[in-house]
Order: sequence, then C-alpha cells, then structure tokens
Amino acid sequence: MSEFFQRRRVYRWLREIVVLLVLAAVLMWGVDRFRSPTLPDSFSGMAVQTLDGQNIDLAALSDTRPLLIYVWATWCSVCRYTTPSVEKLAAQGENVVSIALRSGDDTRLAQWMQKKQLTMPVVNDARGELAQRWQVSVTPTIIIVSQGQPVSVTTGWTSYWGMKARLWASR
Repeated sequence: MSEFFQRRRVYRWLREIVVLLVLAAVLMWGVDRFRSPTLPDSFSGMAVQTLDGQNIDLAALSDTRPLLIYVWATWCSVCRYTTPSVEKLAAQGENVVSIALRSGDDTRLAQWMQKKQLTMPVVNDARGELAQRWQVSVTPTIIIVSQGQPVSVTTGWTSYWGMKARLWASR
C-alpha cells in the first residue's frame, strides 16, 4: 500500500513540475513579446561597419545561414553572462554580429574588448542611432535573421544552448 502512495506522490510532483514549466515558458514568451523591439520588415541594404573597418550587409550575411545579431553594452550587467556564450558561438564559426550600444567611442570599445579577450565582430552604435531605429530598449537583445528577415527576437539573459537552438530552428 505504501508503494502505491509513493507512486501517486511522484506522479503528482511530476505533474506540478510540468505545469510550472509550462507557466514559466508562457510567462517568458509574454515578456519577450512585450519587450520586443520593432524591427524593420527586412534587413535588405542595411550595411554596417565593424570596429575593424569591415563593411557588412546584414541581409547578405543571413542569405545562406541564419545570422545572430547580439545587441549589448559594456555597462550592461546581464550582458556579462550572455556575452561569453555569444563569443563562444562566434569562435565556433556560427554567423554572429554584435552591436555595442552606447559603449563609448571606437578606441574605448576596442580596448574594452581586448581587455575581455573578445574577438567576435562588433559594430559600435556609440550614439544608439541603430538601436533607436530598431526600437531596441533592452540589453541584451538577441535577433535571429534568416534570408534578410527577422525570425526570432528575445531579450534578457539567454543561455548558450538557447541561442544555439534558436539558430538551429531558423535553418
């Protein structure tokens, strides 16, 4: 008889955990929708310049495989936890471009990146003009672009595996 009650208790706990996970997923989805920026319908013709002087076209970068655009800032406390994961994706050859929001001039940002040993491609949005055009108001913001179209946007902390899964799902 006690085995029966133990089994029921385990099933009840499992049911509670599943309900809690579903509620958490719905809540996170709702928060992402609420904080989601208004992105352009297409990234066609949107050329930006990286710190090392390379001109890149975001739509062209996303033609053959999804592009992860990471909007972050040196002053962002949450970015301290997300940036290493983005750096790891870039080091593994994933299609990544980061945009540093209001993080100082090019020289200051380059020094900060060198100090943190970051090598991912970075565009300096020193005055926040690009972020303002896209209505990005939360850092970090992660945008997945596939074939010139935004397909996924999330804000706040995201794990390495969460970013990897978003890139995979966008293929």
